[in-house]
Amino acid sequence: MRLPILLNTGLLFVASAVCAAPHVSAEAPIDTLSDRAADFALEQQAAGVALADKLWELAELGYLEYQSSAALQTYLAEHGFSVESGVGGIPTAFVATFRSGAEADAGPVVALLAEFDALPGLNQAALPFRQVTEERAAGHACGHHLFGAASASAAVALSQWLQDSQVSATIKLVGTPAEEGGSGKVYLARAGVFDEVDVVLHWHPGDGNSASPSSTTSNKSGRFTFTGRAAHAASAPDRGRSALDGVEAMNFMVNLMREHVPQTARLHYVITNGGDAPNIVPETAQVYYYVRHPDKDQVVQLFERVVAAAEAAAMGTETRVHVEVMHGNYPVLPNLTLARLVNDNLVAMGGITYSPAEQEFAETIRPTLINPRRELGSEQTVAPYRVRQSMGSTDVGDVSWLVPTVGFTTATWVPGTPAHSWQAVAAGGMSIGHKGMGLATRLLAKSAAQLILQPEVIAEAKAELLESQGPDFVYAALLGDREPPLDYRK
Repeated sequence: MRLPILLNTGLLFVASAVCAAPHVSAEAPIDTLSDRAADFALEQQAAGVALADKLWELAELGYLEYQSSAALQTYLAEHGFSVESGVGGIPTAFVATFRSGAEADAGPVVALLAEFDALPGLNQAALPFRQVTEERAAGHACGHHLFGAASASAAVALSQWLQDSQVSATIKLVGTPAEEGGSGKVYLARAGVFDEVDVVLHWHPGDGNSASPSSTTSNKSGRFTFTGRAAHAASAPDRGRSALDGVEAMNFMVNLMREHVPQTARLHYVITNGGDAPNIVPETAQVYYYVRHPDKDQVVQLFERVVAAAEAAAMGTETRVHVEVMHGNYPVLPNLTLARLVNDNLVAMGGITYSPAEQEFAETIRPTLINPRRELGSEQTVAPYRVRQSMGSTDVGDVSWLVPTVGFTTATWVPGTPAHSWQAVAAGGMSIGHKGMGLATRLLAKSAAQLILQPEVIAEAKAELLESQGPDFVYAALLGDREPPLDYRK
C-alpha cells in the first residue's frame, strides 16, 4: 500500500465523475452562496445544543444507543428528511435523506457522518474537577454527542439552504453507531450504504482547531477465550488446567513480541475475565487485544502473530483457545483536494473565544491534565496546514477508501485535554463543548455547500481517490464476513 501522505494530487480531470451542475445564479460568487449555508447553520445552533445535551445525558454505549439514535432521527424527520432505520443489519444505524431540485436524482450526493456512542466507565459531571455521576455508567469522553448533533444540525441547515437557493442536490446524514471498538461504519460500508455517495464530510471533537489532512492507524481486535478444567486449587491442583495460565502465557509472549514489531505498531490488551475465585482453578479466562499499524496489511500480519502466540499458549498450558475477531478498520485515506477546501474555510472562520466563566473553567481544569500538548489560548487559532499521521484508529477509514472523504477537528475541549478522559466529558457537557460544536456545524454546512456548487472539485477528489487506491484495489473488510457484534458492550 502506498503511503497516503506521499500521494500526488495533481490529477487528471475525470469528466465522467462530475455530477449534474447545480441550478444557481451565475452572478453570485460561490463564497457568498455558501456563506448562506453557514447562516442557516447558525440558526440551528440552539436546537443543536439541546440535542447534544440530550445525547450527553443519555451516554449510551456502542450498538445500545437506541434513545440517542431515535433523538437524532426524530430531529431530522421533523425537518423533512426521509429516514431509513436499521441499515446494515444494525438497529441503531440509520440514513436520513433530503433531496432538492426539479429532478429527484439531480446534483451531487453529499453525506455527513454522525457518531453518537459513549465510552464505559467515564461518567462525569460538567465540572472542572473529578466528580463521578452515579446515574450514568458511561460518558461521552470522545465527544460523540457533539459529533452527532453538529452533523445533524449541519444536514438540516443544508436542506434549508438547498430550498432557499433552489440548488439540486441530495444530502444524506448517515447515523453510524459503535465507533468505539464496534466498527459500525465498516458494516455499513460492507452493506453498500456509501455506494451512491459522491463525497463524505465528517468532523471530530478535539482540543484544537485543525483541518490538516490526517491518516490514522488501521486496527484489528479480537477476544481470546481460553478454556481449561476447574479443580480445587489447594486439594486437587493436579486435576485442573488453568485458563488464566493460558491468558498469562499468551500475554507474556505478545509482550516479548513488542521488541520485534515495527516502531509504528501498537499492541494493547485488557484481561476481561481472570476467573472467579483464587481457590478455584479458572475454567475460563479471556483477554481482549487491539493491534494497530498505519498499513492495513501489516495489521493483518501482526494479528496473525498474536493468534499464533495464543495457540502456543493453549498448547503449553493444556487448554483450548477460541479467537473471535471483534472489529477491524482501514487507515484513513486523506483526500488533499477536499482538505485544502475545508482548511481554507476553517482559517477564514477562525477559532473560538472563551467567556470569563469558560476561561475560569479552563484554568481550573488545566492543572489536572498530564503533559498537555496545547496551551490555553490556542482555541482561538487554527493549526497550520500539514499532512500528519495519527496513532489512533477510526472506522471512518473504511469509508475513506470507498468515497472521497474529508474531516476536521474543532476545540470542544480545553486545550491539552486528551480524548477518552473525564476532562473531555466535562468540557463536552458545557458551553466550551457547545462553542466548538457550533464552529463545526457552520464549517460542515459551508464546505458541503461549496462542494455542491463546484462539481469539478468533487470530480478532482474522485480522481485523487482512484489514484490513491491504485489499479488493483479491491475492498475487503478486515473483520471478514462476521455479523455486527451487537452485544459487545453488554
